[in-house]
Amino acid sequence: MTAPSPSPGHPPAELAGRTALVTGAAGGIGAACVLRLAAAGARVRALDRDAAALAELARIAEGAGASVETVVLDLGDLDAAEHVAGGADILVNNAGVQLVRPIEDFPPDAFHTILTVMLEAPFRLLRGALPHMYAQGWGRVVNISSVHGLRASAYKSAYVAAKHGLEGLSKTAALEGARHGVTSNCVSPGYVRTPLIERQLSDQADAHSLPAERVVTDVLLAGQALKRLIEPEEVAEAVAYLCGPHAGAVTGATLTMDGGWTAR
Repeated sequence: MTAPSPSPGHPPAELAGRTALVTGAAGGIGAACVLRLAAAGARVRALDRDAAALAELARIAEGAGASVETVVLDLGDLDAAEHVAGGADILVNNAGVQLVRPIEDFPPDAFHTILTVMLEAPFRLLRGALPHMYAQGWGRVVNISSVHGLRASAYKSAYVAAKHGLEGLSKTAALEGARHGVTSNCVSPGYVRTPLIERQLSDQADAHSLPAERVVTDVLLAGQALKRLIEPEEVAEAVAYLCGPHAGAVTGATLTMDGGWTAR
């Protein structure tokens, strides 16, 4: 993993003086967002339950000349999540959990955990972050949703329910935050090249009775016009745009990066 270079129109100091909190920060989309926002000058608070991966992320950021504060926390601890969001100018709700099972076989405790981490925790993080944002008259909330916040897939009841709920929560935050200078948006990618995708390949193979090597082409990318996985850095660029100075009028929106999936 390397720190991304700022792209044209995004000077390195565009977020100087801002504090950004990114959840699920240890890898994949979260780590890319940490590095991209740090490259834009933000002080980044990287939150994840994986202490070793966070330490590696901090080392990479330091090598790129950025300072990243790491916070080891399981988002199942909702009170702690709300507390740690205090003082954040930018909140990126990214943490995700996945399990692929038919509804009748879906463990209720797993359903509860996924909804807790992916919907209730973002609500509590918002509760913690918004008072500071409102007080200063500026804030940016970016929720990493998914094409599954807009479309359903079989065998993903908890994930689809959580992402649909996150889309609604984001729009509500946009309506409430507008008069306080706070925007709230979703970035909704298709399948991204992340450990979360890699971990679900065997479950998908079992659910669809396919060899694991055919899951990407026959299942994951079947509904996508662009036949490739999206890269985490592409999602991070969208997040940086929504946090930057040119997106002040963008709120209550969903920026889709789904390779044409929802164009059908």
